[in-house]
Amino acid sequence: MTTASTTPVRCPCLSGETYDQCCGPIHRGEQDAPTAERLMRSRFSAFALGDVSYLLRSWHPSTRPTSLELDPGLRWYRLDIVRTEKGGPFDRDGIVEFEAYYKGADVGMQHEVSRFVREGGTWFYVDAA
Repeated sequence: MTTASTTPVRCPCLSGETYDQCCGPIHRGEQDAPTAERLMRSRFSAFALGDVSYLLRSWHPSTRPTSLELDPGLRWYRLDIVRTEKGGPFDRDGIVEFEAYYKGADVGMQHEVSRFVREGGTWFYVDAA
C-alpha cells in the first residue's frame, strides 16, 4: 500500500515497517504469520483497514463467526503488545496480551488476552480469555 507519490505507508500495527514489508503480504496471502504476535499485529492492521475477509480467514474455524461487521465509526490507531506466552514458529499455541486504542464518538482502549493455535504451519486466532 503506497500513496500516489509511492511514499511508503507505515503499517497500522506500528511495527515501524511499511505496510508492504509487514502486514500487507500476510493480508494478501503471500505469506503466513510466523508467530502468534505477528498474527495479532496483522489482525489489528486488518481492523484498522477494514479488511473483514482477512479477519475471518485468520479466525480458527471452531470459533469463527459466520459474518463480521465492523463499526465504520471507529478508527483503530495504536497497538501495544503487553506480553506474549509461547506463540513462536515451532509452538502449537500461544497467548498475546495487548491494548488497542481507537477513536470514534469516544476515545477508548480495548485490553485483551487472545489465544492462538498453529495448525498445519498456519496461526489462527481462537478467542479472548
